[in-house]
Amino acid sequence: MPRYAAQGHPFVVACLGSSTTAGKGQAFDWIKVLQDRLGQEEFALRNFGVGGDLAYNALQRLSQVIESNPQKVVILIGANDVLGIVSAKVRRFYRFAKKLPQDPSPEWFRINLQKIVRRLKQDTSADLALCSLPPIGEDLDSTNPFQHEINVQVEKLSTIIREVATEQDIGYINVYEAFSTQMNNSRRRSFTEFRFFAFYRDAFRALVLGKSPDDICRLNGWEFHTDGIHLNGRGGLLLAGLVQTFLENTGKSAEENPV
Repeated sequence: MPRYAAQGHPFVVACLGSSTTAGKGQAFDWIKVLQDRLGQEEFALRNFGVGGDLAYNALQRLSQVIESNPQKVVILIGANDVLGIVSAKVRRFYRFAKKLPQDPSPEWFRINLQKIVRRLKQDTSADLALCSLPPIGEDLDSTNPFQHEINVQVEKLSTIIREVATEQDIGYINVYEAFSTQMNNSRRRSFTEFRFFAFYRDAFRALVLGKSPDDICRLNGWEFHTDGIHLNGRGGLLLAGLVQTFLENTGKSAEENPV
């Protein structure tokens, strides 16, 4: 592994995202696992994940990221944009809870993602990387209308992410592609609706009962997720491996699946 630390200061990596990045409750803490792998002397991972955030919300929080003076920034955002696009009840909730000025859409996601990248390029000298999105649900060929539309939007926003990375000449971490390959070789299960009760039930299991994401995964019957949205240990380790490749390589993208 290349040595990045200089004069006793570790290489600062800012991780910007939503609940998958935050790694709290029913979401597996892949950043902690990655920090343990990389060691405290070489890398200092800073977690800027906030549950429920869309790209618009992440854009509002960029000052925190910039103030951390990062050498690399890894951005994984868009799952909540997908849910807001597909589900009317989630969209209404986000408009209120996240103070959105408009309804989520692929076009608005692109605009906000471009603004995030341009601001970070302007105000930092960090090496940036955009992550495409892990699938929501685990059946990429589902005929269920809700899962099918989720699949369409996850793929559409992942394509936008790749296009923004290309046009801005920054790193691209192929999360969507790696997860899709793994899921095509596993048992498939559809995510057929967003239920607030199930979400809060699993949060209760994690935060009050002390269940781990993998405990919750087993209760709910998923392979890569705890609940169809948040990653369990298997999904989290896959994501951690992809980000680790980006951090350790001198090149700009993690094109191979290291897990």
